[in-house]
Amino acid sequence: MTQRKYFGTDGVRGEVGGPTINAEFALRLGYAAGRVLASTHRGGRGRPTLVIGKDTRISGYMLESALEAGLSAAGVDVLLAGVVPTPAVAYLTRALRLAAGIVISASHNPFQDNGIKFFSAQGMKLPDEIEAQIEQAIDEPLGCVGSAALGRARRIEDSAGRYIEFCKSTFPNELDLSGVSMVVDAANGAAYHIAQHVFRELGAEVHAIGCAPDGFNINDGVGAMHPEHLAQVVKERGAHLGIALDGDADRLQMVDGDGRLYNGDELLYVIVRERMSQHPVAGVVGTLMTNFGFEKQMKELGVGFERAKVGDRYVLEGMQNKGWLYGGESSGHLLCLDRHTTGDGIIAALQVLTAIRRSEKSLSQLVDGLKMYPQKMVNVPLAPGVDWQNHTGLQQARREVEEQLGERGRVLIRASGTEPKLRLMVEAEDAGLAEQGVQQLLAVNLANR
Repeated sequence: MTQRKYFGTDGVRGEVGGPTINAEFALRLGYAAGRVLASTHRGGRGRPTLVIGKDTRISGYMLESALEAGLSAAGVDVLLAGVVPTPAVAYLTRALRLAAGIVISASHNPFQDNGIKFFSAQGMKLPDEIEAQIEQAIDEPLGCVGSAALGRARRIEDSAGRYIEFCKSTFPNELDLSGVSMVVDAANGAAYHIAQHVFRELGAEVHAIGCAPDGFNINDGVGAMHPEHLAQVVKERGAHLGIALDGDADRLQMVDGDGRLYNGDELLYVIVRERMSQHPVAGVVGTLMTNFGFEKQMKELGVGFERAKVGDRYVLEGMQNKGWLYGGESSGHLLCLDRHTTGDGIIAALQVLTAIRRSEKSLSQLVDGLKMYPQKMVNVPLAPGVDWQNHTGLQQARREVEEQLGERGRVLIRASGTEPKLRLMVEAEDAGLAEQGVQQLLAVNLANR
């Protein structure tokens, strides 16, 4: 695949007012996407229609208007869903049989950032070849179809309600949440007017926090990036559970009544074990950061396990390649392809709640069989030109640590994607072994081969 100029692993993202997240670029992107999608839409039959959804950032209004103008100029109709979670756009795109969906969000980033990403007609990421065509078209001159061919725009008045019903449909009909008290933290983001209603309509007693967006407070001290706030409120309220989403509601963290935090690996384990009680599970895809204890437990259960690069895009690709239905990241991006085409924080929470209700066990009891390995990670500066992958001393130290650990742990060395640093991580069955392994790696002088 050729080097991308604008698109990263999750669309275009950056600081508002920067080279890509501004009104002019969004206009060009809308026009380019409209032209490409119009040319590939169902063999040219009919006018293509796209849906645009956004989170609560103040910059979303500007980007939405610019994208709408560009798409209209390319002769594409636009449905405006307003503020809805990222996975809601994937659902609406598929349910309404649209050509594509566009999300305006920077997920868990602060309000100063924003992003634009696309879903295909199937509610998944756009094929790489389509993204490449859009990238090429962005730098071409802006144009406009004739007046009679201009795209139209209209709002979907019930987008939130449609998505609420879809989420509820992923929870078993024979179960409800009556008697469950929970705190739901929507991070002042895209699910602020949705998440609490999903759980409340299923019977739970819900106390909502992080549900008062003002355009600037998304992810600010609340949500999945700050679960300590949720844990505090759960304990103060005497609730049974807490659910925290991030700004676009595709990431999940949960806490129990004692304020104990459960990360993505633990929640994925709960979901997989619940599915295994209903039918065989062929395998699960994690990432390079998935805890070694999770991997060992999957093997002991006879469930296949594969690691992908960090990023839910790569987890999904791994699942599709293997034909597996379940995967996720420690950060809380959890995918259940038997329920949705993309990662979804609300739906993932409902799958965990399904396990709790069916088993009549607490979260702590459900993860009792999962031994999470202590993890020690340090970052070291990486000078320009240093080939760490072929560094003789580092690779020798790695082999020595791996020999010492055997089946008791693992070593991960990877370069940061955003900083000139090398991340050294050792997981082991006890913290002392992990610390010892990291110190052996740190002793290597990267300046010398």
